[in-house]
Amino acid sequence: MPVLTASDIAPAPGIVRVGTESVADLADITADAFREDSFNRWLFGGFDPMRRTFANLARHIYAPNGFCQLLQEDGEGRAAAMWLLPGDRADSAPAGMLQTYWGLLASGGLGALMRGKAAGEAMAKHHPADPHAYLFTVGVASAGRGRGLGRRLLEPVLAACDRSGTMAYLENSNPANRRFYNSLGFERVELFHATPESPPLEAMQRAPR
Repeated sequence: MPVLTASDIAPAPGIVRVGTESVADLADITADAFREDSFNRWLFGGFDPMRRTFANLARHIYAPNGFCQLLQEDGEGRAAAMWLLPGDRADSAPAGMLQTYWGLLASGGLGALMRGKAAGEAMAKHHPADPHAYLFTVGVASAGRGRGLGRRLLEPVLAACDRSGTMAYLENSNPANRRFYNSLGFERVELFHATPESPPLEAMQRAPR
């Protein structure tokens, strides 16, 4: 079975692959999308630690080691996604993770750091053992919501998953988004908690079609 790589993902109008030069856009759109998300509010304790942590994760992990996309309209980013494809490793840059944790401690305090570490460990424990494309985040800026931009952004990667026979996986932190993910072919595997008091995360998998 072929291993999915970035070169397998077909270009699509308005969608660009971005790197560390677009960290600010990735972080701004993602944090705006998750601003009212109960799990992320529990984890970060505020908007500023949330945005800073998404920026650090984009800068140190997902942009250099994974596959990051922006959907743009009139030169402005409207939606963002951060993936790890099979063979990419979130822990391939330990110094980057250390910087991310340090940034979370500085912006959110010790409580946010401990919650972030617990969440990271719980999420890693529930990842599938088989090779998969991991959708870490997808978010649509407030100015672009309600127009199907999130679907447009994800479809080229999911189509590549189908062509290569690759499973896709994500953690859904908002029950209101379940129908959206179901419509793309994702199904719940299990519900889990990072800590006993945390809001739940929904592990979801998508089999290739």
